Amino acid sequence: MTLPVSNALDVADNPGQTDFHLALKERRDKVYDYLDAWPGAEQFQPTDIHDGIFSYIKRRGKALRPLVLLLSCAAVGGDEDQALPAAAAVEVFHTWTLVHDDIIDRDATRRGSPTVHEHYTRHARTAHSMSQAEAAHYGTAVAILTGDLQQSWCYDLLGALSERGVQPELVLGLIRRMAGVLTPQLMEGEMLDVQFSLMPHEELSEADIVRMLTRKTGALLEYAAWCGGILGTGDLQDREGHAARLARFANLCGTAFQLQDDLLGLMADEGLLGKPVGSDLREGKRTLIVYRALRKTDTSGRDAILKVLGNPKSTSSEIDSALDAIQASGASEDIGHLANEFVSQAIDELAPLADSPYKTLLHEWANFLLARDH
Repeated sequence: MTLPVSNALDVADNPGQTDFHLALKERRDKVYDYLDAWPGAEQFQPTDIHDGIFSYIKRRGKALRPLVLLLSCAAVGGDEDQALPAAAAVEVFHTWTLVHDDIIDRDATRRGSPTVHEHYTRHARTAHSMSQAEAAHYGTAVAILTGDLQQSWCYDLLGALSERGVQPELVLGLIRRMAGVLTPQLMEGEMLDVQFSLMPHEELSEADIVRMLTRKTGALLEYAAWCGGILGTGDLQDREGHAARLARFANLCGTAFQLQDDLLGLMADEGLLGKPVGSDLREGKRTLIVYRALRKTDTSGRDAILKVLGNPKSTSSEIDSALDAIQASGASEDIGHLANEFVSQAIDELAPLADSPYKTLLHEWANFLLARDH
């Protein structure tokens, strides 16, 4: 099966692109070119596993995590080319979490095309004449194994840093933090997201939801920026504290990013979003915007929201009524302001770093997270 390469960064390929978009596109292309040419890819077998591994990679994400790693490295005086395998590693790490997250959320589309488990469910139906239940099991099995092997690939990619002159003890430190800190944090966030969807909204607090966001989304961005800072300074102990500041910056941005993502999941153009608007409501996601809306709206608005929250059988008209209630509550404006506050706090973390074009690009990266429309 031939996998087409898509271009998810349309804004970076249009006339009038900014210096930031040029910087993003340049680094994004380097990361994906590096992954496409990975010499060990022939070991990803059989074909369904191989194509599953490269499915989302061929669709091209925005590469925001590799970008913050490379810019963080350069902002403290490091060599971006030396750090390229680490940038590729965080993109693959992000990709395997998407593959597994799509199974958990039962999502059928990702970046405008079928998710891995959905694609191989359809494949099993047509190629092997399986029943729907058997085909769904096959699709899920392929997606689980795909994500597992992608996670293993991350460690191999980090190991390739030693081929670019990074000291072995530093490489080991990056691998251990990915395995021993990042992965548990992200899994905690994912598990909390699942558990919260089963809980009455009255039992949750805003602090609970923000903690979940910082784990589920902020943890990987934090790791990416920290990793870039460590590679840039060559100091695993981070004696000057640069990597720690960059990590806090990225974690705060990550929380803002997820808040914006939750807003887009309810308000964005479905064609740009690449998945059904309102799917978070059907899945029962306890997002901060829904939490705020339930506390600010009137009885009829609350009833409209609760009617669809966690109800996969809710109709389009019911979803529309819930979205109208959320919009009328003013919760979307609240969350927009909160996301801006997180980004403002994040940018403050960069103040001690020496001024440079890379520091400026980090500022622009933070603002880009809130300016996107999908």
